[in-house]
This record gives sequence, C-alpha cells and structure tokens, in this order.
Amino acid sequence: MNRPRATDDDGAPDGPRLPRRGQGQLESQVLTVLRSAGGPATAGWVQEHLDGDLAYTTVITILSRLYAKNAVTRTRQGRSYVWTSASDEAGLAALRMRRVLDGERDREAVLARFVSALTPGDEARLRELLSRATDDPGGPAGSEGPAGEG
Repeated sequence: MNRPRATDDDGAPDGPRLPRRGQGQLESQVLTVLRSAGGPATAGWVQEHLDGDLAYTTVITILSRLYAKNAVTRTRQGRSYVWTSASDEAGLAALRMRRVLDGERDREAVLARFVSALTPGDEARLRELLSRATDDPGGPAGSEGPAGEG
C-alpha cells in the first residue's frame, strides 16, 4: 500500500510520497495513544489522537492485531469495543523478540549471535537482569510477557 502524497489545492500530487512507517511503528504509536487515555478508549478516540491521517479502518486493524498479540484488551460497549492497553512499547518489543526467537530452529545460535552483538553496556544490563531473574523468578525480570505470553 502506498502512502499518499501531499496535494496542492486542485488535489494534484505536490512533491514526494510521505515516507512509510517502519514495521511495528504504528502499533507502538497506537499503544502510546491508548495508554495516554487513562482508561478504555474507542477506536475513534485513538484515531483522533494519533499523529497523521489514518483511516478508521486502519486503526481498527492495528487494534485487532494488538489484541491478537495480547498487547491490548477490549470490552464490548454497544455495537463496538472500547480498548485498553495491556502492555507498553517495551512489552510489545519483547513480545516481537520472543516470537522471532520462537520461529528459529537453532535458538542457541540465535541467542549466541544476539549476545555477541551487544554493546558492553547492554551486555552488563542483560547479565544483571538475568541475575535478578535467577534470584527472583517471579519478579519483573523473570516474569513472562504481556498477558502470560512466554
């Protein structure tokens, strides 16, 4: 799907196409907006508070994908749903990482490559988190992903 171009007053294309968003960027934006609602929000409310002009159907699609990933919850209200964030951007990123890892046959090789590419600071943080997870398996570092994923 191509992003629309800016148009002049006559509706003719005016300049280059708007850049495409990166994979997952829309999901992160929707989660951020949903979390700012402070409670359940309609898809229409989310659409109004997003930067850019996204179609209502696009917002519904993104919310539905987030629901399938257990990153949001929904409750029927009349003929539609209200949506609530069940995760934050870090939780969504962790879920994506977990799904990538789960899709690989040689998990050890993937993990080894991942660890060998870490900066020294990130490696130290990871070691600290792993140490905390070992000391307290029920704590935040050892807990499973959003809504029990993991």
